[in-house]
Amino acid sequence: MSSKLIQPPYLKAGDTVAIVAPSGILKNREREVQQAIDLLKSWGLYSVVGTHVFSTANHFAGTDDERCEDMQKALDDPSISAIWCARGGYGTVRILDKLDYTKFKKNPKWLIGYSDITALHNQMHNNGYESFHALMCVSLTKDLDEIKNSIATFKSVLFGNPTNYLLEGSSYNKAGKASGQLVGGNLTMLHTMLGSNESIDTAGKILFIEEIGEYKYHIDRMLQSMKRAGYFEELNGLIVGDMSKLRKNTTLWGTSIEQLILDALSEYDFPIAFNMPAGHEKDNRALVLGRTIELDVSKTESSIVFKN
Repeated sequence: MSSKLIQPPYLKAGDTVAIVAPSGILKNREREVQQAIDLLKSWGLYSVVGTHVFSTANHFAGTDDERCEDMQKALDDPSISAIWCARGGYGTVRILDKLDYTKFKKNPKWLIGYSDITALHNQMHNNGYESFHALMCVSLTKDLDEIKNSIATFKSVLFGNPTNYLLEGSSYNKAGKASGQLVGGNLTMLHTMLGSNESIDTAGKILFIEEIGEYKYHIDRMLQSMKRAGYFEELNGLIVGDMSKLRKNTTLWGTSIEQLILDALSEYDFPIAFNMPAGHEKDNRALVLGRTIELDVSKTESSIVFKN
């Protein structure tokens, strides 16, 4: 059985959140970062913005060293209660080996983000800490009502009251019950971590996956590759989030994305739940990674219950 992970202290009014950009460039995204600051303020929280959040180095929000410096400062600073990533994109994998968790372990704090930030979630997990898979600063829309569920569930996890979920059913669901620590995030990033210190031991755990902008055959190739590496051998369950903006190949795949996933994992008997509203859509509900959940899947509905 997996050992219980450390929960950083939940936030309370007066706490401070660091906003950092460990990944892609934030071009013309000042509005969203200001909105993030205002949102935190409305909850009684202070914020500090990393020195290099708006830096530019070609594809990235500053050089590797600059992005790492902001992240390291946030990890080290005992006055910071959470680290909120401004955006994903690509670039986090380039700073993983530069980060030092020595001071963080004396004053743990929550990491918040999704997509490319999956690399950091994996690193947190393997260091023994829970983290939040939730919206980022650039997820904020001009009219916050458009993303009210994303914001409400984010606030709930931040202040220590994770939302349990009742998911819409799917004829593709593979029925069953399971419990285990929730791990995962972006499929490409989980695949990228294979063979490294940041790859997660999924034995006895429940995996969540989401993806954007991929061809179906790319998704199949990643699942086949992970399968060959033993990723699913002792998995207890799978939750599938949004598979957004799938690209069309000239040679059509021939099945739905759901069927592709079921086919790739057909030899396993763990439950599989589709329709988790998390990933690269406006409705991106917060999940506590590393927390033990109970998953109950049927064709008509699925439930996810977070245990303390």
